[in-house]
Amino acid sequence: MTSNRGQGGIQQLLAAEQEAQHIVAAARNAKMARLKQAKEEAEREIAEYRAQVEREFQRKLAESSGDSGANVKRLEQETEVKIHHLKAGAEKIQYDVVQMLLKHVTTVKN
Repeated sequence: MTSNRGQGGIQQLLAAEQEAQHIVAAARNAKMARLKQAKEEAEREIAEYRAQVEREFQRKLAESSGDSGANVKRLEQETEVKIHHLKAGAEKIQYDVVQMLLKHVTTVKN
């Protein structure tokens, strides 16, 4: 009878070991599935972020290049205004400069 009980105990231990192996395998499979899911979610989030950054970059690029004609026109106008101010300033002091040059050219120093 003790041998039957010993055999039954061994059978129980083997059954418990198999059950434990199934539980460990199921946990391992669940962990691998979760890791795969997390990786896919991370890749999706990265792709969305990359697309958002690219859209923002393209928008800023379009804004800056779209205004380049307006920027050129504005710079041309500013340049014309500055040239006009320089010419006006030169006209104001032109007589004084000519007089100073004539004075220095015609004055003889010993």
